[in-house]
Amino acid sequence: MAGSLYGKNFRVMTFGESHGPAIGAVVDGCPAGLELSAEDIQPFLDRRRPGQSRFTTKRNEKDEVEILSGVFEGKTLGTPIAMVIRNTDQHSKDYSDIQNVYRPGHADYGFDAKYGFRDYRGGGRSSARETIGRVLAGAIASKLLASVGVTVTAYSKAIGPFEITKFDRNEIMKNPLYMPDSEMSEKAQSYLTEKMSECDSVGGIVECRIDGLKAGIGEPVFDKLDAALSQAIMSIGAVKGFEIGDGFAASKAVGSTNNDSFYTDDDGVIKKRTNHAGGILGGISDGSEIIFRAAIKPTPSISKEQETVNSSGENVKIVIKGRHDPIIVPRAVVVVESMACVTVLDLMLSNMSARESYFQDFYS
Repeated sequence: MAGSLYGKNFRVMTFGESHGPAIGAVVDGCPAGLELSAEDIQPFLDRRRPGQSRFTTKRNEKDEVEILSGVFEGKTLGTPIAMVIRNTDQHSKDYSDIQNVYRPGHADYGFDAKYGFRDYRGGGRSSARETIGRVLAGAIASKLLASVGVTVTAYSKAIGPFEITKFDRNEIMKNPLYMPDSEMSEKAQSYLTEKMSECDSVGGIVECRIDGLKAGIGEPVFDKLDAALSQAIMSIGAVKGFEIGDGFAASKAVGSTNNDSFYTDDDGVIKKRTNHAGGILGGISDGSEIIFRAAIKPTPSISKEQETVNSSGENVKIVIKGRHDPIIVPRAVVVVESMACVTVLDLMLSNMSARESYFQDFYS
């Protein structure tokens, strides 16, 4: 299978299936000397882990990381970092009824059409459990970025029709939906409870902010920073839309209001008075906060009866069994954050070859 490798300098390959013995990632391109242990990675995994609240699947996985290579005496070696997480609570029998049936909203039909064969146990590689590998890599990238003052913060901006009206960074980790607005979180939780009682699921929006990134990151043609972020975020299975800055609202604006005016502050630093562009101009960071959003679809696995077909082309009906999230958004927050970290770090490493002076600074 092609397409399991992401990045050019900080490279990430994920592996494993939802109901296989293990799942994980190999990270290549991490500089040597970074202090790294399982304790640095585990908090990221805990944010993604199932069973955190009544709004997540009851699959009971501890998701404890084991670092197999690339770290010695608490520091990275500069060699590939292999990490694995054992699957311990698979209920594969829950999927025996659908091995020849295509679930609505899933990748079942596409996999059969492409490969002529598929792992029907939880979706195999198309399962959301694949995102564990992304989070493993994101935890490493985040630590490296933090060492140079770059922070990445993702959160739930909207759950169904309930969208935040204020932003309190300290509130994000205090509620099960990772919303920076406690009042809206309460309303969203009530809405979710209602939909769960109807055997239905809910979607939402994850927003992400990147702070501390200097101007000049991103390549101006095919590897634009916003294009790279878009690819990274759109590669997450449940994401159906991506926008940066004002996004689609910019199409309704006029140039005089959409343009961000520049000025020089009292310290001689060039800044913008507004940030409609979302921190990126011409595919290159402009030094202001980068802000983007990802639209997450409702969980396709619902226990309502649905119409579909089987592999013989017969029209059938299906009721999906098993343990599934009524909403993907809260657990997708750290996945979005992780992919943003990986993408920004990858392009920062590329930027080290942007000027002859950078070469001279390093080697002379």
